Amino acid sequence: MPLPERIQIKEVGPRDGLQNETEILSTEAKIEWINALSQTGLSYIEITSFVHPKWIPQLADALEVASAIRRKEGVTYAALVPNLKGLQRALQADVDEVAVFMSASEAHNKKNINKSIGDTYRVLNEVIEEAKEEQKSVRGYISTVFGCPYEGKVSVDDVLRICDRLFEMGIDECSLGDTIGVANPKQVQDVLTKLERYFPKHSLALHFHNTRGTALANVWAAMELGYERFDSALGGLGGCPYAKGASGNLATDDLLYMVQEMGYNTGIDELKLREAASLIQGHLNKELPSHQMSIVNRGGIQV
Repeated sequence: MPLPERIQIKEVGPRDGLQNETEILSTEAKIEWINALSQTGLSYIEITSFVHPKWIPQLADALEVASAIRRKEGVTYAALVPNLKGLQRALQADVDEVAVFMSASEAHNKKNINKSIGDTYRVLNEVIEEAKEEQKSVRGYISTVFGCPYEGKVSVDDVLRICDRLFEMGIDECSLGDTIGVANPKQVQDVLTKLERYFPKHSLALHFHNTRGTALANVWAAMELGYERFDSALGGLGGCPYAKGASGNLATDDLLYMVQEMGYNTGIDELKLREAASLIQGHLNKELPSHQMSIVNRGGIQV
C-alpha cells in the first residue's frame, strides 16, 4: 500500500486542548495564540466550541474569540457545535466549518452528550442541514472509536454504522477519535481496513491521544494505509478526563517533526510553530508535555 502523497495537520489545540485545561485563559490570550497559529502555515485551526459555558467554562467566550481573531487567507477556522442554538452563535461569528460530535459507544454518548445515540442523530441532522444551507462545510467527530472508558472494546460495525449515518446526513469529513488513548497500530489498521471498503480515505481523519505513548505509532500505521489527515494539539495540550494524569492530544510539534523528517512538506514553519508553542506555554504558566517542547525547555533548541 503506497504512503500518502501529502500530510495535512489539523490543529485542535484552541478547542480540544484548552477545554481540558484547568487554567482558564483570558479572551485576549486566546486571540493572541490563534493569531500566532495563523502565521505558522497551518491550513486548519479549530478555534473554539459553542457548547454551553456550563459544560465547558474554559471556552465560554467562544463568540468573542471567533469574532476577534485575525483571519488569514487559506486557513479554515472551525468550531465545535452541539445543537442549533450553538450553531446560531457559530454562524454569527462566521466560522468556516462546523464540527458536530457524538460517540461510538452508547454509554459514553450518554455521559458526554446526555443523550442516546438515536436521539443525538436527530439533533445533529438539524445542525448539519442548517449549516449546509449557510454554505458551511461540516465535520463529524466520533469519539471512543478504539475503546470506551465505560464499555471497553467498541465494535467496528458500530463505528461503520455511525460513519455511514453521518455521511448520509451530509458531513464532508469524519474524524475518528481515540478518546482515551488506548489504540495500538494493529488495531488502527484493522479498523481502517474495514472502513476503507465503504468510505474514501480522504473523507476520514484520525484523532489520536497520547495517553499511553502510542499516538505517533498509530499515525504511522494509518499512513501505511494511505491516510493523510491527522488532528493534533500544539505542545500536546489537553488531557483525558477519563484517565487521570494522562497526557493529552497527539502533539502537533511532534507530529510535524516526524513527517518533515520523512520528507513531507506540510507548509508549516517549524520555527513559527515553536514560537506559538512558547507563547501558549507562557500564558498557561506550565511546561507543555510534547517531546519537542521538552527539548526547548531544557535549552536544547533556541526559539
